[in-house]
Amino acid sequence: MHSPLADLPGRPCSIAASLELVGERWALLVVREVSLGNHRFSEIARGTGAPRDRLSARLSALVAAGVLERRPYSTAPPRSGYHLTESGRDLLPVLQALLQWGDRWVADSPPVELHHSPGAHADHVVDAEWICRTCGEPVNASRVQRVLTPAGRALSGLPPEEDDDDR
Repeated sequence: MHSPLADLPGRPCSIAASLELVGERWALLVVREVSLGNHRFSEIARGTGAPRDRLSARLSALVAAGVLERRPYSTAPPRSGYHLTESGRDLLPVLQALLQWGDRWVADSPPVELHHSPGAHADHVVDAEWICRTCGEPVNASRVQRVLTPAGRALSGLPPEEDDDDR
């Protein structure tokens, strides 16, 4: 089976492959707008400020990549809206992390905040953080190590790791 990572220059990495799909400015802004409930082309264009030709190309690419899906909302004239797929919804934490980073390092004063409304008590601001999927503990970058998987070793041209039992 051929991996799309094999076609990328430099270090084989899912970050690089992801950026091939959503790394262009308008792509993530489209995902933001659709997640905010703007499904029509005109609404997405207004919210992103993207030139119409670039927006059209980006929407088509995101549909082809399975990040968005088109759903008809009118038959006369025929019109479709754009909606996030599961893949698109999985990008929302990426947007949250970019928002949080931008609030800290770019914006003088954050123009928007994400609030959690649990119902039992007052709304409060939500922050993105890494959580270990095994133990549920918050993790910081200094406590994370990069480990090549068998696929990563193959893409890097490294031999497979030997099992301890094979020694």
